[in-house]
Amino acid sequence: METQQQLVIEKTAAFVKMELRTAEAGHDWWHIFRVWKLAQRIAEEEKVDVFVVELGALLHDIADSKFHSGDETVGPKKARIFLESIDVSADVIIHVTAIIEHISFKGGRVEQKFHSPELDVVQDADRLDAIGAIGIARTFNYGGFKNRELYNPEISPNLEMRKEEYKNSTAPTINHFYEKLLLLKDRMNTRAGRKLAEHRHAFIEVYLEEFLAEWDGLR
Repeated sequence: METQQQLVIEKTAAFVKMELRTAEAGHDWWHIFRVWKLAQRIAEEEKVDVFVVELGALLHDIADSKFHSGDETVGPKKARIFLESIDVSADVIIHVTAIIEHISFKGGRVEQKFHSPELDVVQDADRLDAIGAIGIARTFNYGGFKNRELYNPEISPNLEMRKEEYKNSTAPTINHFYEKLLLLKDRMNTRAGRKLAEHRHAFIEVYLEEFLAEWDGLR
């Protein structure tokens, strides 16, 4: 017999899958699915509320601010309304919405103000999907979606961006590797997250070496 929590997870997964059916490919249901599964894997090694972790993973990008004119309140609000509609307890809703509000990377100089073991797990899972082979694919997909240059050696990466600068950046896609992707390995919260990040980070470094060599006609 399914537990009440299992039913809530199933309803949430179905809701998210429907909501994101037309989303940009880097932030669609399959991104959510991968983060959800990674979060479950990491949670096995951490002392966390797995129910909160799963809900946070499933709802973390229900309305990414990048696709809502930068409005960071849309996602938490949509998640809260949905969770209330299926009678999830108030304390769980508060925790899940806090995860959604604080999960995102907001630039190299922005410090996170909310912390919980559950956020640590979901954030690591989300960051892992931003690096490695899938991270590279997602980065170029979003760059194409925004019609950005692949690379421009005349535009250097900016590692000192404040939050609004980061959100409004229109820099070439390769810059994003230096401004975010290569920084994530050292920002993992959990032992499992750090271990998984090592391989994915190394793959990005090899890819960038090849990309730049090919750009300059050396290979």
